[in-house]
Amino acid sequence: MRKNCKKPEILYIDQEIIVCIKPQGMPVQNDKSRDLSVLNYLKNEIVRREKLKTEPQVFVVHRLDRPVGGVMVFARTKTAAAALSGQMQDGTFDKYYQAVLTGFLPAEEGSLTNYLLKDGKTNCSKAVKKGTKGAKEAVLEYEVLDILETDQGDYTYALIHLLTGRHHQIRVQCAKAGAGIWGDTKYNPKFQKAKKKYHQIGLYATRISFEHPTTGKRMVFKTEPEGEAFDLLDAEEF
Repeated sequence: MRKNCKKPEILYIDQEIIVCIKPQGMPVQNDKSRDLSVLNYLKNEIVRREKLKTEPQVFVVHRLDRPVGGVMVFARTKTAAAALSGQMQDGTFDKYYQAVLTGFLPAEEGSLTNYLLKDGKTNCSKAVKKGTKGAKEAVLEYEVLDILETDQGDYTYALIHLLTGRHHQIRVQCAKAGAGIWGDTKYNPKFQKAKKKYHQIGLYATRISFEHPTTGKRMVFKTEPEGEAFDLLDAEEF
């Protein structure tokens, strides 16, 4: 079991949704580590704030990998969960990330399209040929914000717009393109043999935008990226 030094920061809450910043290293839901999850933290916080005597309902509508931090929305009713899930399906729910990559992307801006196949036994995904049984199309758009060349290696700072929500999608696609995410020991060849255990990687969910499931109002939530990878950029005057 690993204790988390940071707790989620709640940005917005009403009777339909709750928006928070997930710390890097904290699981969204309970896992085998038995560490406190974002979901349980939010339930406990609702009980405390609203002085409830029973466990509140909170529904996960999208996920962030454990080593990834950033802004997330959870639903407080089944109706809200269905509405938000519907927006993800029809493309009206926008998700943006900032990433620190090792290497260079193919162009200053563009898109990546791959077909990803998840291996449930290893909890890994890989890019395969189109038409492979079980593979799902994965699409993202990217924009290079800056490039840093150092004696220790080359880094790309990028903004990523996620158009589909596949398992480990950004991590797999960037690695496939030759610019793996900083600290990603699962997919980035430059870190796969690292002796250090990385509890966070250079990927942060910095912006989400969606329609409120009840009012229909367009809502936008933003945060600045943080963590060791982004501190590295500051240190190098990136």
